[in-house]
Amino acid sequence: MIRHIVMFRWKASFTDDIRQQWVRGLEGMIGNIPGMIQLVHGADILKTERSWDHVIIADFESARALEIYNTHPLHEAIKPYSLPNVEDLAYVDFEIPEKRTS
Repeated sequence: MIRHIVMFRWKASFTDDIRQQWVRGLEGMIGNIPGMIQLVHGADILKTERSWDHVIIADFESARALEIYNTHPLHEAIKPYSLPNVEDLAYVDFEIPEKRTS
């Protein structure tokens, strides 16, 4: 399984209206992209100096499934809301080994 984590810091241009449309798009991806196991996301609640504004954590069956997600029409549809309004972006993708029972 591949875990995909993305953290966002928003510009002031990321208004509540844009945020609502972007979140609606995120929610619309859940259960609708092949190979996506789950997607959770949320806005930071502590708002410390080192905090990021929002995080997405998504799990995929494989690296290939992550590739499919990256260009899937539902994912492409939210990029016009987020990308122009991102001040800073960080992400990491890592493999979570299957648990083995003996």
